[in-house]
Amino acid sequence: METHPLRLGIIGLGMAAQPHALALAELTDRITVVAAFSPSAERRDAFARNTGFPVVSTLQDVLGNRDVDAILLLTPPTTHLDLVRQCAAAGKHVLLEKPIEVTLAQSVALVERMEQAGLRLGVVFQHRFRPVVKRLRAALAAGAIGELIAASAEIRWWRPPAYYAQPGRGIKARDGGGVLITQAIHSIDVFCTLAGTPVEVGCFATTSPLRAIDTEDIAAGMLRFANGAIGTIGATTAAYPGFPERIELSGTLGTATLEGNTLRLLYQDGRQEIVTGEGTTGGGADPMAFDHGPHKALIADFAAAVAEGRDPDASGRSALAAHRLIEALLLASAEHRLVTLA
Repeated sequence: METHPLRLGIIGLGMAAQPHALALAELTDRITVVAAFSPSAERRDAFARNTGFPVVSTLQDVLGNRDVDAILLLTPPTTHLDLVRQCAAAGKHVLLEKPIEVTLAQSVALVERMEQAGLRLGVVFQHRFRPVVKRLRAALAAGAIGELIAASAEIRWWRPPAYYAQPGRGIKARDGGGVLITQAIHSIDVFCTLAGTPVEVGCFATTSPLRAIDTEDIAAGMLRFANGAIGTIGATTAAYPGFPERIELSGTLGTATLEGNTLRLLYQDGRQEIVTGEGTTGGGADPMAFDHGPHKALIADFAAAVAEGRDPDASGRSALAAHRLIEALLLASAEHRLVTLA
């Protein structure tokens, strides 16, 4: 059956719109941008000038447009639940910038609203589409390293004073949380898709003396998985000058390490596989210093999912795993106890 290109509306034209716009410019055979909206006339003008995509002056010009099949929602996380409810009421599929929402309860409510409406919900966890991550997922699915014994994730990034000087940056009322939900969530999502979600966690989380913010910029957690495997997770934006994130999975047959865009599969029988990707993942002073290729792959998968009537790879339901782990880590830190995940 012949299908038309996905007709897309965009809501939110801030910093997050940049890699999406680059990706959409390369997907014109599959996606047509019908209308883009920001409440800021300055942002609308700049977006239209830089991309050539059409802009509109009101939210209703997007939601009420019958030519729009789906919404790319790039607004601050505290607005997500309300706007997704409006998208669902208008019958629009949604591709949502991370995080889903600022609490697990709101995130679940958002996912369930889209499911109840029978609409597709994707979340912008583009790191799942990095070639090295896809290769590792395939290797794990094939049982390459055997049963998991230990797992760790280290996200040691840097954000300079100018980053936190922006109004509301690192403040819970605007961002909804600190390093775990704002920066490290991409790596935590990849970690959960690879290792699974732990069943019990402990954590220390704090704010370094570098910033006048009310959210954590350092967190260190310990994890226990259902099969008895144990692990650790660490995240910070206070590690100058910023380092590639690292995930390590040790199994009964070997170990897999993913450091930045380099994957190593080291088997106990002496075999090795090394796969190197391109680009960086934004761990240094410039949070936008990354290739837009994974965004392009994610958006293309979302468009195909809508056309085929299936869930996208980075579906809203699957994205809840990272939120469950983050909320459990923060609760463990706040209450100084081990937390069991449902």
